[in-house]
Amino acid sequence: MFFVKGYLHNENRFGNSLDNKRILRRKYLRMVTCCDPRLLLFRLAIVAAAAAGIGAERYQPQIDPSSFQSKVDNPYFPLVPGTRFKYIETAGGETNDRETTVTSQTKMIMGVKCIVVHDLVTAKGKVKEDTYDWYAQDKQGTVWYFGEAAQEFKPGGRVSREGSWEGGVQGALPGIIMPGEAKPGKPYRQQYYANWAEDMGQIVALGETVTVPAGTFTNCLRTKEWSLLESGGEKKWYAPGIGFVRSEAIGGEVVTLISIKRP
Repeated sequence: MFFVKGYLHNENRFGNSLDNKRILRRKYLRMVTCCDPRLLLFRLAIVAAAAAGIGAERYQPQIDPSSFQSKVDNPYFPLVPGTRFKYIETAGGETNDRETTVTSQTKMIMGVKCIVVHDLVTAKGKVKEDTYDWYAQDKQGTVWYFGEAAQEFKPGGRVSREGSWEGGVQGALPGIIMPGEAKPGKPYRQQYYANWAEDMGQIVALGETVTVPAGTFTNCLRTKEWSLLESGGEKKWYAPGIGFVRSEAIGGEVVTLISIKRP
């Protein structure tokens, strides 16, 4: 997806495949941490996060439909129907084109009317990912992420829906993609499915200047985002009145905004 990548797989909601993957992940982390100092630091970070109270309490956001509004107009995450963003993402010597469109469609999730955002990733004209994301804003200005319907097209005509999830389904819960108050503060959950999708975000800086092909943007907000279940993380920059303009992942992936088409 465009703003945040999920880890929950719709097909894993049934049978024992989810449990098997959790077991394999635990075994893998135990095996590689002993020889990879980066993962050792990652596990220490999880311990520190737990000590700070992150994840220590049961996550149960109070979603009251009456506390949400129809528009998403947070200055750092505005979603105006008809707006189209184009990005270039580079990683490992490969380049993909990403086009994100704020549609006029809506979807009801947990009683909340969410705006549908369409995200399309292509490489040399071929579709690699096709995703619909769902967002809504409460009356305090906080933008919530309610899920996504993702398709990834693989060689041989295979289609994976890994990453798809929906708030209120099989224990999955929405999280915060952009706080209503723009200031550095405590971490927040971006999405939650216990032991499978536990993504975090945190505002770490304001007033930064970012230059990308689409232009130079001042007074940008910077976040750091990571998963409590995996190593790695990324920095993201959001420009006022625009939204997401750049990201840099620890693994080397960089995403930059190249153009904006407004309605």
